[in-house]
Amino acid sequence: MPTQPTRTLLPPETAAPQVRLGTLVNLRWLAILGQTLTVVGASLALSLSLALGFCFLAIGAAVIANLIAMTVYPPNTRLPERPAFGFLLFDLLQLASLLFLTGGLNNPFALLFLAPVTISATALTLRATLTLAGIALVLVSLLGGYHLPLMMADGTLLELPRLFVVGFWAAIVVGMLFLSGFAFRLTKETEGMSKALLATQTALAREQKLQDLGGVVAAAAHELGTPLATIKLVSGELAEELADRPDLLEDALLIRSQADRCRDILRSMGRAGKSDLQVRSAPLETVLREAAEPHEDRGVEIAYDFKPIDADGGRRPVVRRAPEIIHGLRNLIQNAVDFADQKVWVDGRWSDGQIVLRVIDDGPGFLPEVIPRLGDPFLRSRQRRGYDGMGLGLFIAKTLLERTGATVSFANGSRPGRRRAGIERSGAIAEVTWPRTALAVPEGEPLGQNAPIA
Repeated sequence: MPTQPTRTLLPPETAAPQVRLGTLVNLRWLAILGQTLTVVGASLALSLSLALGFCFLAIGAAVIANLIAMTVYPPNTRLPERPAFGFLLFDLLQLASLLFLTGGLNNPFALLFLAPVTISATALTLRATLTLAGIALVLVSLLGGYHLPLMMADGTLLELPRLFVVGFWAAIVVGMLFLSGFAFRLTKETEGMSKALLATQTALAREQKLQDLGGVVAAAAHELGTPLATIKLVSGELAEELADRPDLLEDALLIRSQADRCRDILRSMGRAGKSDLQVRSAPLETVLREAAEPHEDRGVEIAYDFKPIDADGGRRPVVRRAPEIIHGLRNLIQNAVDFADQKVWVDGRWSDGQIVLRVIDDGPGFLPEVIPRLGDPFLRSRQRRGYDGMGLGLFIAKTLLERTGATVSFANGSRPGRRRAGIERSGAIAEVTWPRTALAVPEGEPLGQNAPIA
């Protein structure tokens, strides 16, 4: 049977950023309202001598641009990078022209240069943001020396001392760089976390579907068990009675062999899991072996060790067989097998108060500088020739296991890249700790009734 191509949880390249036109239009209307009120208020209430005609011409250009955008495109249009960049560039030039008419950097509203660049940092690529920031820097610098003077109605010139103008210019530039850089970094981290959480939900949904499918197959195997056993019994008796009829004996043996084949097929299909309450919990060792099973034939030995933490640890716990637990542990074991030289250890420890699982390999270990960040998505945590990872597997494992009440931590058995003589467990260590009440099934509690499968 041909194998299906593997589907990745995330595309290798993210789509080009797109900005909602309605958001930019609304922001521009807000800016137009503020500019109009400021110009009118400064002229009437503060008795400033302004070139009102040219000021309203600049504001009117923004109004016309907004009306054209609303007429040509519906409000829910998603703008690609170039149109969005042009939209913000127009706002930047319009603001620069208005400041040129109202005193340049002597006007405190020059701080509004921060707005288009910060919006670009949250919505556009780094290249577009740097280009817009460069243009804004040039415009701010030009306005420091070239602008119409700001005067009162009686001719009094309003102009800051040169040192204050330079300081104001420096404050705008530093604020622009800081706010845009912070907004860009925060947006990318939020976007990456959202995609990683989506991948986690996809992985969990897949694991849940496998268990649900296993439940249906298990129910079918249970219901078909009696008919298949009857067919096998009757066909066996027919084979005995038809020993002297070779032509009919062959058909009876074929019926019996096909019944055996049906039984084997149902048994193999049901290995993904059953939905009855009896198998929703299993001994700790069984759950760990099930999680490690897909990686046992990859050329790395997986050794298991189970024992209580102390003499009062009690009986070996029976734990919940939840998809989050199995998939999370499977990712940790996969990471260990990927970097192990020859062997991986899976240890289970328990006491009256907690259950501790450790996955240890004999590989090079984690890099010390990335251990505090392990569990974050899109982090290349352990580099090896021929291996390219984003840390998404560890993120999914940590997220799923923490949802079950676990605490996940990472450490090294020895210094990365160096194996201490006589000590095998010198590689990376992933430790998962649960309160016993969060993972173990209470002893002696009745299972209840199995729910019918719809």
